[in-house]
Amino acid sequence: MKLMICPKIKKSYEEEKETIKKINIKGTVVVMKKNVVDLNGYGSSILDRVYDILGKRVSIQLISATQCDPHNGSNGMIGKAASLEDWTSNMKATTADDGEASFSVTFEWEESMGIPGAFLISNQHYTQIFLKSVTLEAVPNHGTLHFVCNSWVYPTHRYNYSRIFFSNQAYLPCSTPEPLRHYREQELINLRGDGSETLEEWDRVYDYAYYNDLGLPDKGPAYSRPVLGGSSEYPYPRRGKTGGKPTKSDPNSEDILFVYVPPDEQFSHAKYSDFSRNVVKPIHQIIRNEMKLLDKKIRKEFCAFGDLLKLYEGGFNFRPPHSLKQIRKHNHFTLANQLLGSEQDKPVNFPKPDVLRANKTAWRTDEEFGREMLAGMNPVLIRRLEEFPPASKLDLEVYGNQTSSITKGHLDENMNGLTVEQALEENKLFILDHHDIWFPLLQRLNCTTSCIYASRTVLLLQDDNTLKPLAIELSLPDDNGCISTVYTPAVNGVAGTIWQFAKAYAAVNDSGYHQLISHWLNTHAVIEPFIIAMNRQLSVLHPIYKLLRPYFRDTMNMNAFTRKSLINAGGSFEMMLSTGKYSMEVSSVIYKQWVFNEQALPTDLLKRGVAVKDPREPHGLRLLIDDYPFAVDGLEIWSAIEVWVDEYCSIYYPSDEIVKNDPELQSWWIELKTKGHGDKKDEPWWSQMQTRAELVDACTIIIWVASALHAAVNFGQYSYAGYAPNRPCISHRFMPSADEVESDPERTFMRTFTSRFPTLIGLSLMEILSMHSTEEIYLGQNESPYWTSDNNALQAFERFGKKLAEIEEQIMERNMDKRLKNRSGPVKVPYTLLCPNTSDYSRTGGLLGKGIPNSISI
Repeated sequence: MKLMICPKIKKSYEEEKETIKKINIKGTVVVMKKNVVDLNGYGSSILDRVYDILGKRVSIQLISATQCDPHNGSNGMIGKAASLEDWTSNMKATTADDGEASFSVTFEWEESMGIPGAFLISNQHYTQIFLKSVTLEAVPNHGTLHFVCNSWVYPTHRYNYSRIFFSNQAYLPCSTPEPLRHYREQELINLRGDGSETLEEWDRVYDYAYYNDLGLPDKGPAYSRPVLGGSSEYPYPRRGKTGGKPTKSDPNSEDILFVYVPPDEQFSHAKYSDFSRNVVKPIHQIIRNEMKLLDKKIRKEFCAFGDLLKLYEGGFNFRPPHSLKQIRKHNHFTLANQLLGSEQDKPVNFPKPDVLRANKTAWRTDEEFGREMLAGMNPVLIRRLEEFPPASKLDLEVYGNQTSSITKGHLDENMNGLTVEQALEENKLFILDHHDIWFPLLQRLNCTTSCIYASRTVLLLQDDNTLKPLAIELSLPDDNGCISTVYTPAVNGVAGTIWQFAKAYAAVNDSGYHQLISHWLNTHAVIEPFIIAMNRQLSVLHPIYKLLRPYFRDTMNMNAFTRKSLINAGGSFEMMLSTGKYSMEVSSVIYKQWVFNEQALPTDLLKRGVAVKDPREPHGLRLLIDDYPFAVDGLEIWSAIEVWVDEYCSIYYPSDEIVKNDPELQSWWIELKTKGHGDKKDEPWWSQMQTRAELVDACTIIIWVASALHAAVNFGQYSYAGYAPNRPCISHRFMPSADEVESDPERTFMRTFTSRFPTLIGLSLMEILSMHSTEEIYLGQNESPYWTSDNNALQAFERFGKKLAEIEEQIMERNMDKRLKNRSGPVKVPYTLLCPNTSDYSRTGGLLGKGIPNSISI
């Protein structure tokens, strides 16, 4: 039977339909021009304009966060598609300086659909766009609505799902509006991928892999490297999955010709430009010219300190390069193959390292040697000596007796009237101990071109808080365990020169540890699994995602470049460090000792014995070296981060119960332990993530490591190691005889520690790694002022920034205090590596020597 409708009823229905209020919501969409981001994309940009004219446009559909679609389950209602207006004219008008183009868009929306909380975007153009943000104005019952995107959007046919973006409102899973829940869950599924072994540039997949891409087995056995991760012999953090093909010679190794990085982890245009200018050209020039010398079988070396000084004073020029054909025949230089270009070489001019600016010889003093353990590029290893003679933890049955051969007699002359017992009781003896770390590796390392020792350096804390070196022990293995020689301070003559050699051998150990462990392993490598796990398990809507995301910027891309060019077989690390081809194996050995909770600065200081617990002190501990710049500044930064994280987490987690019952948070933490750091999954020290305190501790450690710790061990490299005699990275000969030293001390030093090619590679690398990007984002700053819509979070973040500004002022005041001798030392280099620089928002980048970037971005 046909349903008859009364004319009166029909009229009222149509009247009601007409009364449905339709409104227009105005929006602004900001994208990056393709031909600015991609230097090869100009032609693609023209095609995009053609596509737009033909009706293949970029369109957006708003999704309601408050009203479900009765025809689509509990999903939010979706509005009509609206296209970006005036694409062609806007793109033509955009300048190449900023590369941004703003587009107007008008959305037809029904007021009954409520408030938008997300949108779908369809890119029908020929190529990808970089979507920076979308802003909606005058949204009914809400006002302005911000979507911070910062994401690549590829053409629609590249995806088997719709690209979605959410507004800047943070939600825990349990508080997510019902209309957005499915979209939230589906987006995480998309980011985890389907397990495919092949990944293309447009894929948005975050997954884990072993470090099986460091070797080049197809080039021969000499270029094979063990797989790091997945075994008790070589444990390691996981890296991002790249989906590379297996090498022909070894199916367990991955080819590195194409290194996939999730699109949203890639460098920006400005960062790529900086990287090309600062990385490719200097190393390219050096390798080309050094290969020319190899072609002619010339091994030219530095003969005196003055030769090195010419590098900074304009007197050192390379001759024109050999042909590319001749250069490329030496294809064992992997980095050269990757960076070679066709442009003519120009003279390489290096800036003068800070350690030389005030005085060209102050670096040689014992005071500066000790000071750099507290305020140099590796101030994280010195510890208090608690027993004498220094003991070893190496297995007695395997390595024999490794107790130090340093005696009281070696120390007495320089103890300032103290006995060893008194100095131990008064906490005045400290040690830089590289014995147990390096001794088990010496037989293998010294079978290469390296000649290194395992070293122990004992120092006395003086009344003025400076460290006075007392003795350096250099050890080599022998049939009875080890054979050791102890060197004590001397100033003049042959004895003074030999003492300088002993300090250099100790510095070689410290440089290797710094580069492989303090820098690469303990910041770059250990943080990457946190990034992967976050993107797989925490929605962009999650408050902890919003908290941590700024501290992960550029890290995966930087790590991918490092694997391809720096830590790989034949890469820069193997060229410049005494560890050579065993470099990454060394870092794997040390990873066995890695404990996440001990990365907290207060815990680290207590473990090393340089601090004791004291509830009367602001940070709950008292430093045993009052003038310890890294620790003093670091504790203030640590405390500021901890307060910021605690205030932020308290907004969303008022109770421990909410932490326990947050499924995304729990999945993140479990996956991080069992997959990201899978070789450590059974360690008892992992927290259970059941309380807000545990969450605050974990996030504070992550932010500290990614920002301040990395800044402290990275950006001072050129200041100190830019002059190789101060921080040599490699030694080619064992301790020379007194006769050699007496006949030509400078030439003997240079032949031992500053072989030309490794020195130049190291110098270039130090300069690169110490540079700040022109678009760096610093601690206390955020990429967008609209990163969240929560006023409580914004206010807490503002307080964090103000606190960092106060800390910056305090650091500057300490650096002016003449009583604090370790703040600048004999070389007159003030300690600014942990200076936040919150007051300086306009930057040019370069060798700043200060500033804490949010993330491990170089």
